Amino acid sequence: MTHPEDREQQAAISRLLLDYLNGPIAEGCRLRGVLPAPGAVRIAIHAGDDEGATFLYEIPYDAVAPAYIPRILRTTLAGTQLYSSDDVSSTMGMTLVRLHPEDITPAPEPEQGQALSILRALSDPVDDENPFLIGFLMRGDSRLRLYVQDPGGDGIIGADIHLADMLTALIASLPSLVREEERHQPAPDDPHCDLLVDLTGW
Repeated sequence: MTHPEDREQQAAISRLLLDYLNGPIAEGCRLRGVLPAPGAVRIAIHAGDDEGATFLYEIPYDAVAPAYIPRILRTTLAGTQLYSSDDVSSTMGMTLVRLHPEDITPAPEPEQGQALSILRALSDPVDDENPFLIGFLMRGDSRLRLYVQDPGGDGIIGADIHLADMLTALIASLPSLVREEERHQPAPDDPHCDLLVDLTGW
């Protein structure tokens, strides 16, 4: 792999899939590895119990953004798929299956996946002026409470967001929204924060 864009894509996909080492990516299917290939990534998935088989699913870089790969894999693993003989071969003792993401409608992202994407985006502050994410709590009705603290402040602000509404614009605006004093409310039922900000209707 010599092209810098391929390296960047491969590294992004490898980081993204690390979370799936701790649990199944789909029922009965566990991540075993992420392998480089020319112009594509190959994802090793073990299906079944210890006696099961390991498959390599190849996804071309130019067909899909890294964030969609877990959804494409879950869709592929959830049902019976038909592949042409041109798309199936073997390597390293595993069956290699070349996927065509343009023909796959990705499964919806589960709440935990949505929350993980948001928390990843917020967990590494760009500079010392942005509020720090210091905690979170999944709540009912697809809501997530973020606990943030301003670098220059002593108090903790709880910010409630609705996962389905969480757009890139809201993630980018979150630092300024939690600072707007007119949005602040007391937090009598949550001893873990001093103030609450409701962003569920933002």
